[in-house]
Amino acid sequence: MSWFICALLSAIFAAITAILAKIGVSGINSNLATAVRTIVILIFAWSIVFYQKSASELATTSKYTLLFLILSGITTGLSWLFYFKALQIGEASKVAPIDKLSLVITIVLAAIFLKEKISWVGAIGAALMTLGAILLVK
Repeated sequence: MSWFICALLSAIFAAITAILAKIGVSGINSNLATAVRTIVILIFAWSIVFYQKSASELATTSKYTLLFLILSGITTGLSWLFYFKALQIGEASKVAPIDKLSLVITIVLAAIFLKEKISWVGAIGAALMTLGAILLVK
Protein backbone atom coordinates (compact mmCIF):
# COMPACT_ATOMS: atom_id res chain seq x y z
CA MET A 1 0.00 0.00 0.00
CA SER A 2 1.37 3.43 -0.93
CA TRP A 3 2.01 6.31 1.46
CA PHE A 4 -0.75 8.27 -0.29
CA ILE A 5 -3.41 5.62 0.30
CA CYS A 6 -2.31 5.29 3.94
CA ALA A 7 -2.45 9.08 4.39
CA LEU A 8 -5.87 9.28 2.73
CA LEU A 9 -7.22 6.50 4.97
CA SER A 10 -5.74 8.34 7.97
CA ALA A 11 -7.63 11.49 6.96
CA ILE A 12 -10.89 9.58 6.49
CA PHE A 13 -10.59 7.88 9.88
CA ALA A 14 -9.59 11.18 11.52
CA ALA A 15 -12.73 12.81 10.12
CA ILE A 16 -14.91 9.97 11.40
CA THR A 17 -13.07 10.19 14.73
CA ALA A 18 -13.99 13.87 15.09
CA ILE A 19 -17.69 13.11 14.66
CA LEU A 20 -17.65 10.08 16.96
CA ALA A 21 -15.60 11.97 19.58
CA LYS A 22 -17.95 14.98 19.50
CA ILE A 23 -20.89 12.67 20.20
CA GLY A 24 -18.95 10.65 22.79
CA VAL A 25 -17.53 13.59 24.74
CA SER A 26 -20.94 15.02 25.61
CA GLY A 27 -21.84 14.39 29.22
CA ILE A 28 -18.38 13.23 30.32
CA ASN A 29 -15.20 14.96 31.46
CA SER A 30 -13.03 15.47 28.38
CA ASN A 31 -9.94 14.08 30.13
CA LEU A 32 -11.83 10.93 31.10
CA ALA A 33 -13.04 10.62 27.50
CA THR A 34 -9.43 10.86 26.32
CA ALA A 35 -8.38 8.19 28.82
CA VAL A 36 -11.08 5.80 27.58
CA ARG A 37 -10.05 6.42 23.98
CA THR A 38 -6.40 5.84 24.90
CA ILE A 39 -7.16 2.48 26.51
CA VAL A 40 -8.98 1.37 23.37
CA ILE A 41 -6.06 2.47 21.18
CA LEU A 42 -3.57 0.78 23.52
CA ILE A 43 -5.39 -2.55 23.34
CA PHE A 44 -5.93 -2.22 19.59
CA ALA A 45 -2.30 -1.32 18.80
CA TRP A 46 -0.78 -4.04 21.01
CA SER A 47 -3.18 -6.60 19.55
CA ILE A 48 -1.82 -5.80 16.09
CA VAL A 49 1.79 -5.97 17.34
CA PHE A 50 1.22 -9.41 18.89
CA TYR A 51 -0.73 -10.62 15.85
CA GLN A 52 2.18 -9.62 13.60
CA LYS A 53 4.66 -11.14 16.08
CA SER A 54 6.75 -7.97 16.04
CA ALA A 55 6.96 -7.32 19.80
CA SER A 56 10.44 -8.85 19.92
CA GLU A 57 11.77 -5.86 17.93
CA LEU A 58 11.37 -3.77 21.07
CA ALA A 59 14.42 -5.45 22.65
CA THR A 60 16.67 -4.29 19.80
CA THR A 61 15.24 -0.78 19.47
CA SER A 62 17.76 1.94 20.26
CA LYS A 63 17.37 4.22 23.27
CA TYR A 64 17.42 7.18 20.88
CA THR A 65 14.44 5.78 18.97
CA LEU A 66 12.58 4.96 22.18
CA LEU A 67 13.20 8.47 23.54
CA PHE A 68 11.62 10.07 20.49
CA LEU A 69 8.72 7.62 20.51
CA ILE A 70 8.10 8.46 24.18
CA LEU A 71 8.26 12.19 23.46
CA SER A 72 5.90 11.65 20.52
CA GLY A 73 3.53 9.78 22.84
CA ILE A 74 3.56 12.66 25.31
CA THR A 75 2.79 15.22 22.61
CA THR A 76 0.09 12.94 21.17
CA GLY A 77 -1.50 12.73 24.61
CA LEU A 78 -1.43 16.50 25.01
CA SER A 79 -2.91 16.92 21.53
CA TRP A 80 -5.75 14.52 22.35
CA LEU A 81 -6.49 16.15 25.70
CA PHE A 82 -6.79 19.60 24.12
CA TYR A 83 -8.66 18.23 21.09
CA PHE A 84 -11.31 16.54 23.26
CA LYS A 85 -11.68 19.65 25.39
CA ALA A 86 -12.08 21.77 22.26
CA LEU A 87 -14.69 19.32 20.89
CA GLN A 88 -16.54 19.39 24.19
CA ILE A 89 -16.91 23.17 24.21
CA GLY A 90 -16.87 23.94 20.47
CA GLU A 91 -18.45 22.83 17.22
CA ALA A 92 -16.75 19.90 15.46
CA SER A 93 -16.95 21.78 12.15
CA LYS A 94 -14.87 24.58 13.67
CA VAL A 95 -12.57 22.56 15.92
CA ALA A 96 -11.42 20.23 13.12
CA PRO A 97 -10.10 22.94 10.76
CA ILE A 98 -8.08 24.56 13.54
CA ASP A 99 -6.77 21.15 14.60
CA LYS A 100 -5.74 20.52 11.00
CA LEU A 101 -3.49 23.57 11.12
CA SER A 102 -1.12 20.91 12.42
CA LEU A 103 -0.46 20.28 8.72
CA VAL A 104 0.97 23.76 8.27
CA ILE A 105 2.86 23.60 11.57
CA THR A 106 4.30 20.22 10.52
CA ILE A 107 5.55 21.69 7.24
CA VAL A 108 7.31 24.51 9.10
CA LEU A 109 8.77 22.22 11.77
CA ALA A 110 9.91 19.69 9.14
CA ALA A 111 11.77 22.48 7.36
CA ILE A 112 13.41 23.67 10.58
CA PHE A 113 14.28 20.38 12.28
CA LEU A 114 14.37 17.82 9.46
CA LYS A 115 15.80 20.19 6.84
CA GLU A 116 12.99 19.32 4.42
CA LYS A 117 12.67 21.77 1.56
CA ILE A 118 9.51 23.84 1.13
CA SER A 119 8.80 24.69 -2.47
CA TRP A 120 6.96 27.82 -3.50
CA VAL A 121 3.98 25.65 -4.38
CA GLY A 122 4.19 24.05 -0.92
CA ALA A 123 4.38 27.45 0.76
CA ILE A 124 1.37 28.69 -1.19
CA GLY A 125 -0.51 25.49 -0.30
CA ALA A 126 0.30 25.95 3.39
CA ALA A 127 -0.85 29.57 3.23
CA LEU A 128 -4.08 28.50 1.56
CA MET A 129 -4.65 25.83 4.22
CA THR A 130 -4.19 28.49 6.90
CA LEU A 131 -6.58 30.84 5.11
CA GLY A 132 -9.08 28.01 4.66
CA ALA A 133 -9.00 27.14 8.36
CA ILE A 134 -9.55 30.80 9.26
CA LEU A 135 -12.47 31.10 6.84
CA LEU A 136 -14.08 27.90 8.11
CA VAL A 137 -14.21 29.10 11.69
CA LYS A 138 -15.76 32.52 10.87
